[in-house]
Formats: sequence, C-alpha cells, structure tokens
Amino acid sequence: MQADLASVDSIRGLAKSFQATHERLDVLINDAGVFERHRRLSADGIEMTFAVNVVAPFLLTELLLERLRQSAPSRIVNVCSAMHASASLDIHDLQFEARRYGMTRAYGQSKLALLMVTKELARRLQGTEVTVNAVHPGFVASNLGKLGGPVGLSWKLMRPLMISPEEGAKTSVYLALSPEVAGVSGGYFAKQSKAPSNPIADDPGLAKELWDKLESLVQSTASAR
Repeated sequence: MQADLASVDSIRGLAKSFQATHERLDVLINDAGVFERHRRLSADGIEMTFAVNVVAPFLLTELLLERLRQSAPSRIVNVCSAMHASASLDIHDLQFEARRYGMTRAYGQSKLALLMVTKELARRLQGTEVTVNAVHPGFVASNLGKLGGPVGLSWKLMRPLMISPEEGAKTSVYLALSPEVAGVSGGYFAKQSKAPSNPIADDPGLAKELWDKLESLVQSTASAR
C-alpha cells in the first residue's frame, strides 16, 4: 500500500485501507523522513519536516493502534536519529513560525519529538502487550541528503563513510523480531543495544504537552476538511 506521509488525508486513507483488508498487525515500523533545506508547508499547512517526521508516525500509529492491540503481542518501532541528542524542543514554536528555520535544527527537533512521542506512548501502553521503541539506524546511504547544492555535494562526499540500507535496517529488524527485547518498551537503541538519549526526552510533562499539541493539530486538520 502507498501513501503520501505529508498528507493527513492520505495517512487516514492508508489506515482505513489496511483495516479493511488485514485482521492482524504484528509490527509497525515508522521509517519515513525528510531533511528540508528551506521551510515549506505540507498540503495541510504543517511545516514539512514536522509533518513527515513527527505528525505522520504519530497519526498512523494512533489510527492502527487498535489493530495492534488486537494482534498483541505486537511491536512498534520508530526510526529516530542520533541528531536528536544535541537538539532542543521549543514547545511553543514546533513549526519554526517565530524562530529562524534551519534544516539541521528542524531535523534534530523532529527526531527528538519522535523519541518523546515514543516514550509517552510506552507509558500509555503499560499493562498491554504492545511495545514501542525508538532506534538510531546509523549513518545510512539513503537519499535523505540528495538535496542539490552544497548539502547534496557534502552528502555525496560523505557517502564512503555511510553504511548500506541493509546494515542500517538491522536494529529496526532486531527490535521488530528478536525475543531478546520481548516486553521491552520505551527504549532508545543503536547497534542492537540500548543507547543513551537526550535527557529532554525523559521529561514526562513536556512529552504529554507535545502529545496534546499533536492531538490538537491532527484534529484541527481533520475538521478543516
């Protein structure tokens, strides 16, 4: 199935199609992302980095959560990035409407936000057999940095230092399938092991505030249709 993860309507359509054709969902891996040179908006009027890297996995997971519960034990894996470690989160300006936009700052914040969503969802799923964890895949030779200009050139020059997509997928597959992490939830993993993460991600009050803002955002987008 295909969907445009920059479109709330398309995400809702994907979830509806899946639910209509599949009775089980054992594993959901959210592994889509963008790295935007300039601030631009999605069709829903959401800053693109935030739309794809945060809103999309948040909404798709929420829409499919009941199917995951029915299929338990089941697992959710959110692909984050080590770039979250040096990021900060401005809860009052998540879409860089007031601050000056920077692609590295926006990307790092989006991955920190996704990690916070992961940990908040883990708290909400306590007592169930649905687990959710986050992963840093490594510096993967994907198309993420093929943006043209200086950024694209830098990406091309660094390519020999990158790992293959297959290598980058190993920790996600580990979290999806390994019996070693059965029942483990709310963790951040790299190289198939738990890894330290930004202390901001462990602030439950801030995570709940972020969650509420995401809920309000997707609801307002739906009501605007």
